[in-house]
Amino acid sequence: MLFGKTILVTGVASGIGARTAELAGQMGADVIGVDIREPPSGISSFIKGDISTAAGVTDIVRQLPNRIDALANVAGLSGSTGVVATLAVNFYGLRALSEAVAPHLREGGSIVNVASIAGYGWRANLERAKALTAVRGFPNVAGLVSEHGLKDEEGYPLSKELLLLWTMRAAHQPLFRDRGVRVNAVSPGPVETPILKQFRAVLGDERVDSDITRVGRAGTSADIAPAILFLCSDGARWISGANLPVDGGLEASINADVLGF
Repeated sequence: MLFGKTILVTGVASGIGARTAELAGQMGADVIGVDIREPPSGISSFIKGDISTAAGVTDIVRQLPNRIDALANVAGLSGSTGVVATLAVNFYGLRALSEAVAPHLREGGSIVNVASIAGYGWRANLERAKALTAVRGFPNVAGLVSEHGLKDEEGYPLSKELLLLWTMRAAHQPLFRDRGVRVNAVSPGPVETPILKQFRAVLGDERVDSDITRVGRAGTSADIAPAILFLCSDGARWISGANLPVDGGLEASINADVLGF
């Protein structure tokens, strides 16, 4: 389902992004990788780029071919660098790249956003999420953080809350919908990647260990990449605006606790 397709993957230097790019290549796709660091070998094409600024997004898009089939938004920060940087990369930069790439996506193409179980609280924080996703363009993130009184420790979960809400909205925005471009999300639970230690520092060992205990083990990049690529493929042609938990059953367990069933 990926043979001959061109897939743009961000965050290819390590972790989930690296495995997604590797597996896509094994499945016959041409991969264009994006990262601020050089990736391991084996990627068809690489663009060194930074999505944390509007200028960085523009520079990446300038180097793309006229036609690609899918965008896998994997690049992200753990929150350890503070709320401003985390929101800039994990949401506003990701959104800006998706919107700028849209004209390059073929009709019926796909965007897949890597969110997180950490974004589970978007419903409880809906009004804040609505306000922050309603801001157009690539905003002054520091100004938004100050305006809303956001704290550094909120950066990572907040960025994923915004991403989940925007994924549902974007699936119905004319920019994507009018050309049949599907927009979906994948939400991993704890995954053994190089930034897991950073997540422990941000979220706390107790939270991370509790989540792992619920499902028996942490995930791996190899657990997540196939789900991303399925949503990139034509096999998911009737799926849009969805969030696919790839977490060993963690969200189901939390739902059972929160809803009391």
